[in-house]
Amino acid sequence: MLKKRYRIDLPAHMAECDANYLRLMKLFPHLRERDVSAFGIELAGRAYQVRLEVLERGPYTSLVQLEQLPRIAWNARPRITVRLYHDARSAEVVECHGARHFRAVYDYPNENMHQPDEKAQVNRFLTEFLSMCLRHGVALPESVPAE
Repeated sequence: MLKKRYRIDLPAHMAECDANYLRLMKLFPHLRERDVSAFGIELAGRAYQVRLEVLERGPYTSLVQLEQLPRIAWNARPRITVRLYHDARSAEVVECHGARHFRAVYDYPNENMHQPDEKAQVNRFLTEFLSMCLRHGVALPESVPAE
């Protein structure tokens, strides 16, 4: 039996990226004026912080890094870099946990063991992370440092 090759669902991918743009703008409404924003989240009785930092800012795009803190050497925390396209009102993951430049489709197996739908998966992860932040996020007092 021949295995069917994965094909990206472009309309669904674009809808997810567009929705992620709106989620990011809700979490960081002053993105065009400020370089850093932070808020707290509480999960299972533990407090965390999510830090958003603008790495690049242009007239039509911004590059933003999201990171859950504190950093712990033995435990991976979400660290995602997202390109926001302001004219298209869309946001796409460009780096996730050190992996970058995702292709729409990968042959499998491949050298880096990316899944055939790796690009879709990292953008879906961003959706889930941002949705969790919107559900569980709390404003931090002004005196709390951003890192």
